Amino acid sequence: MHNRTLGQSGLSVSALGYGCMGIDFGYSSKLSRADGIAMIRAAFERGVTFFDTAEVYGPWTNEDMVGEALGPFRDEVVIATKFGFDIDPDSGAMRGVDSRPEQIRRVCDASLKRLRVDAIDLFYQHRVDPKVPIEDVAGTVRDLIAEGKVRHFGMSEPGAATVRRAHAVQPVAALQNEYSLWTRQVETNGILDACHELGIGLVPYSPLGKGFLAGGIASAEQVAEGDFRGTLPRFQAEAFAHNLKLLDLVKKIAADRGATPAQIALAWLLAKAPFIVPIPGTTKLHRLEENLGAADIALSPKDLAEIEALLATVSVEGARYTPAGEAATGL
Repeated sequence: MHNRTLGQSGLSVSALGYGCMGIDFGYSSKLSRADGIAMIRAAFERGVTFFDTAEVYGPWTNEDMVGEALGPFRDEVVIATKFGFDIDPDSGAMRGVDSRPEQIRRVCDASLKRLRVDAIDLFYQHRVDPKVPIEDVAGTVRDLIAEGKVRHFGMSEPGAATVRRAHAVQPVAALQNEYSLWTRQVETNGILDACHELGIGLVPYSPLGKGFLAGGIASAEQVAEGDFRGTLPRFQAEAFAHNLKLLDLVKKIAADRGATPAQIALAWLLAKAPFIVPIPGTTKLHRLEENLGAADIALSPKDLAEIEALLATVSVEGARYTPAGEAATGL
């Protein structure tokens, strides 16, 4: 596994990271703690040095698992986590967003303990809090960096103008936005442009379309009860059936290149810019190994042009989030 640097931050990570959320949060099936730790360590053993978690995953349990799993390799890995939600301390229910400076500090101290680290390598604001000036958020993280508790500042799903305001106070090392063959807003909403201009890394989450682009789900009916994808417009029956045209196209592109659909989806992102580091997640070892194989697939400019021409022949039906979920992004 070769490394990439997240923009001008100097933060060097494996070209493909590992998104830990799905181990015990969001999906209908979860790994046991022991199996989750084993999966994280399997990713490290195969060259992954960039691991992504968040306070809200669980909540709290995912960070704790990541901390135990990576403890023996702490000096060899980069751990990213996130703040920004108001979580009920008793029930664990999300009550909205909260990026007040005192809340950021509370989350930081708690995350440090769960992760078993002296400093958080990359601390993202999970969602922009419209009630708190972004300058106050960036300033708080700047102070945490000065205190040695945080090393780098990141943001997830902000608007481009907000990124610029934050970056003026504390340089943003990375943006974590959804980006994949079926979610391409960063190409038109100013986020990718801001990364190029300001020297910010881009860390696409859901690079496999929440599993859709891996080809493992044949119909909307296969999405189990309790799986968050069942609430998403693109995973409703009619939209899903329509979107299978895109998957068929990706399968054809993959077959022509001796790869799998997941590998093409990841290789496409890697070919977009040298500062892009996707973070696919999985609970299956064979899928992990399949995903990591994408780092060895080099798509040429000609390949990319051919893929773009083919993608232009299909459309994606359905929004990526519910209206409430979408309203929390791009602020």
